[in-house]
Amino acid sequence: MSKQTRNLIIIIPIALMAFWIALSPNPIEIFGRTIAVHLGLDLVGGVQALMEADLPADVPIPPDSMETARIIMESRANGLLGVGEAIVQLAGDRRIVIELPGETDPEAALSVLGESGLLEFIETGQINSQEALALEGTKVETDYPTTPDVPEGTKIYHTVMTGSSLKSVGVQLDNLNQYVVAFELDKEGSKIFRDFTTAHQGDYLAIVLDKEVVSIPIIKTAITDGVGSISGNFTNDTANELAIQLRYGSLPVPLKVVESRTIGPSLGEDSLQKSLVAGLIGLGIVMIFMVAYYRLPGLVADVALIIYVVIALSLFKIIPVTLTLPGIAGFVLSIGVAVDANILIFERMKEELKQGRNLNQAIDLGWNRAWPSIRDSNFATLITTIILFWFGSAFGASMVKGFAVTLALGVLVSLFTAIVVTRSLLHLVLDHIRIASHPRWFGVHMDPRSN
Repeated sequence: MSKQTRNLIIIIPIALMAFWIALSPNPIEIFGRTIAVHLGLDLVGGVQALMEADLPADVPIPPDSMETARIIMESRANGLLGVGEAIVQLAGDRRIVIELPGETDPEAALSVLGESGLLEFIETGQINSQEALALEGTKVETDYPTTPDVPEGTKIYHTVMTGSSLKSVGVQLDNLNQYVVAFELDKEGSKIFRDFTTAHQGDYLAIVLDKEVVSIPIIKTAITDGVGSISGNFTNDTANELAIQLRYGSLPVPLKVVESRTIGPSLGEDSLQKSLVAGLIGLGIVMIFMVAYYRLPGLVADVALIIYVVIALSLFKIIPVTLTLPGIAGFVLSIGVAVDANILIFERMKEELKQGRNLNQAIDLGWNRAWPSIRDSNFATLITTIILFWFGSAFGASMVKGFAVTLALGVLVSLFTAIVVTRSLLHLVLDHIRIASHPRWFGVHMDPRSN
């Protein structure tokens, strides 16, 4: 079995799989993962916001605190959307840029993301039912993490335990068909909860989120298994929002919304349609040029180009890559990069044919002599995409990152198609053709005695 035949055995299943993933209009489930197109804010509409540390300008903020806040915000945002399409990036040393594609309620979304999410279980002492009812929904001061600087006479409640002991959080319906936020504590938290509830049966335990009492249940029996729930006249949405805040932990730095804007879905849909039309026109023109100028090798290159397109699109779904308008532009540009490699190979191949090489030799020599140029040009492009990606990450420019990612992936896939696909297809189609009998198929003028 020749090397090119072995390559085809690899290429064919990859191409078939790529066609299936890239051209499927609906999400695909593979190994428990949902494979689908992820579109950015500028294509489907949504919310973009800039959040800043809510601290005085002269207060230093450790870089790791902002990175932790970014990770928590990203987890909350993706939990809110239900998919990994949210973009959350640091912008400088005090700001975070957030993009929520498809979000229709910006105020509610930013409220969920911006809350500190500090959960505390506080001891209220021996209060009666009227006092407990009056306490629900009010702001309180606690001794966590330290006793705050408050006016004299302000009551300070003792924090029994914080949300750091939470093991899992979810939304359930209780016996009265009301939404509650159910939680399970870790081993240490379970012990603290067991000891406290055992010693304080009949007392009220206030559950406080960001210093506001959200629920104040009475301790009827000792809770020994570390499982409990938070009630508070929740709807399904508000219960989910609270669960998201608690599930991903409290923010190490308080944040405030500096500015926000909403992008309409109609604008995004129009941009997407025009981008697709532009991409198809560009691809069509390139394919026509290749056939018109390089004849039969150009037709082979067009087949390789189609394989390149579907492999790249399938990777965008699998990784996944959130496609934005600049990202689509980067992908369209990478089509030109892919064609450029074929042009270099074909021009070298034509030179070898004119010197009297047979077709098999011309293909191999043409590729070997074009490879250094292909390698260096693609390597230079990859360096540029790395710089652009770093710039986009450092300054919160998600559009620049999208362009860099799609262009880099396109370049890497184009290297595969140039190294493996185009060369193998050329041998498959052209190895058994006598070029002297069909010179017009190759667009070359040569000695008819050569093969």
